[in-house]
Amino acid sequence: MDLKIYYQKIREARRQITDEFPIVVSNETPDGGKRGRLTEVTRDLAAKMLVDGTAELASETAAAQFRQRQEEMRTAAQEELAASKVQLTVVPKEFLERIGKKG
Repeated sequence: MDLKIYYQKIREARRQITDEFPIVVSNETPDGGKRGRLTEVTRDLAAKMLVDGTAELASETAAAQFRQRQEEMRTAAQEELAASKVQLTVVPKEFLERIGKKG
């Protein structure tokens, strides 16, 4: 393959991609790539994958669903992290009794 033509195809594909971080759907490849995996990539990488035939751009519906699932997973992870940071202080009973008598 002529490298000039190859990189020209990549530049053309890049110009056609409107999203900064498009969602691509993987194609099955001889080296073990599995069909149907959705991934968010850079515009440059998406263009290369399109030209190489390893992926296709996801439909608007599939991309929206993917982003929604990613947001839900991010929110769940943040909630889990916040729950793990709950602080607990153990105070001896005698100390609480002393404080209660002063007030």
